[in-house]
Amino acid sequence: MQIRQNGKSGQTMVEYIIIVAIVAIAALAIFGVFSDTIREKLSGAVNSLGGDTSAASTATDTKSADFLKNL
Repeated sequence: MQIRQNGKSGQTMVEYIIIVAIVAIAALAIFGVFSDTIREKLSGAVNSLGGDTSAASTATDTKSADFLKNL
């Protein structure tokens, strides 16, 4: 006895790919909006843990738009 799937597995895979793409785009948008805040929080954590303070202060001095231009 053969079971026919009628392309359901292909349709499900496409739906998963669409969901993953939407989540990735949303994550990029959120990181783009909050990148300066995230950078400040991470530099504060590095400073409190006793890391390299010169790199942390350099990272917080540049804005995300300027950082992306220099890539």
